[in-house]
Amino acid sequence: MLEFLTGSGLAAAAGMNAYIPMLAVGLANRFFPGAMALPDGWAWISNWWVLGILAVLLVVELVADKIPAVDSVNDVIQTIVRPTAGGLVFGSSSTASTVAVTDPAEFFTSNQWVPIVVGAVIALTVHAGKTAMRPAANIATAGAAAPVISTIEDVGAIGMSLLAIVAPVLVLLGLLLLGLLSWSIWRNARKRRNADLRPATARIAQDDDTPNG
Repeated sequence: MLEFLTGSGLAAAAGMNAYIPMLAVGLANRFFPGAMALPDGWAWISNWWVLGILAVLLVVELVADKIPAVDSVNDVIQTIVRPTAGGLVFGSSSTASTVAVTDPAEFFTSNQWVPIVVGAVIALTVHAGKTAMRPAANIATAGAAAPVISTIEDVGAIGMSLLAIVAPVLVLLGLLLLGLLSWSIWRNARKRRNADLRPATARIAQDDDTPNG
């Protein structure tokens, strides 16, 4: 059960930012193996070269996701990256017998693919919600919300990753808070957009009622 909560928390974090949970898993395995001991088949995540590449990609993601319009393009690209990262971090946090892949045929016949697919689905679900919410917020605030929401998502990804590794029993609470926060941001953005559209709608209606001539 704890492994499932850990994997779910990491996968949800990957749905917000693909690189934060992967870095968290790699660094935890390297410096705190008691908290996150990766199976031999996943030890590559804590390789210094992999960690360096992930760090560079994270910097690019942090910048791109805070620029209006660019963030939407980035979300399209991340539709593949984030679910993939979600599958990897979920799979790496499972038992060694589940994820130690030595034979491609054995990978499918022994259900070793299940945790990877579960993680990908969780990350894709979170990513889809993020992708749907961001354009509405950008339109409602003329792009001013992009860096704020992106920063909130980054902090959420860090917090969720830490919870998943250190206190997986709190992951469900973290997911609930994440859902409530996302719903609140979306609702406020929608209200603000409707408020901005109301004067224009009133003017159009007034023009239609004005007699010609």
